[in-house]
Amino acid sequence: MCRVPLCHQFAGMRSRTISVPGKTAIRPLPLPPLKRDISLFLDLDGTLVDLIDRPDDVRADAGLRDLLTTVEGRLEGRLAIVSGRSLAQLDRILGPVARSLALSGSHGCEYRLDGGVEQPPRPAALDLATEEMRRFAERYDEVLLEEKTFGVGLHYRLKPEMEADAHVLAGELAARYGLFLQRGKMMVELRPHGHDKGVAIRHLMTTLPLSTAPPLFAGDDVTDEKGFEAVAAMGGHGILVGPARHSAAGFRLDDPRAVRNWLKELIL
Repeated sequence: MCRVPLCHQFAGMRSRTISVPGKTAIRPLPLPPLKRDISLFLDLDGTLVDLIDRPDDVRADAGLRDLLTTVEGRLEGRLAIVSGRSLAQLDRILGPVARSLALSGSHGCEYRLDGGVEQPPRPAALDLATEEMRRFAERYDEVLLEEKTFGVGLHYRLKPEMEADAHVLAGELAARYGLFLQRGKMMVELRPHGHDKGVAIRHLMTTLPLSTAPPLFAGDDVTDEKGFEAVAAMGGHGILVGPARHSAAGFRLDDPRAVRNWLKELIL
């Protein structure tokens, strides 16, 4: 397989630029074939696995676990999972393969590299917000509480009419406890300030072997936009997974199945 710098891999590809108030947005175009001279960063939910109604039920199938193991080998270790999930959740979802990968969990609050874990103290304010979100979720069977090491979220995919109430509550708790409010796909989350997927990727790109090649980051949600911005600033590219929308990503793949098929090119 041809090994050329990332900037040349994308030569000739153009993204459709759209002007919107205050910024320039990009409607991503389909991605060219994957090359090996990259450091690859992948979101999990909506990127490698489909979004489902009950997030706690997500599990990586054997095919995905084998694919990640093989891709990590082909890239000589330059593969990392960058997720809003906690490290504990990633271990549960990915199984043993999680132990061999570089991981960033909780939107850049925690990392595991070569078996060593980096994480700050959990803020007490998050415990207080979690209890208030729990009481809210307990009133509605189909509103699900997701607890993370450094975050707490309300999922209303099963009860979309609760979107406004969930967001009002999250906004009030964010203001009261000094937490960051993150909106996602049919969910809203609170977490400490100062962390996002851009922070995560920039930190991981200071470590070996990830620092030795330009970054590519694939993600599906608005929570991934900071990651797209970060890789672009480092000479890399963002890959939006899902329908085209205004995004800092320059390229696009349709869904997790398309992501997996794209990754399989590295095995050939």
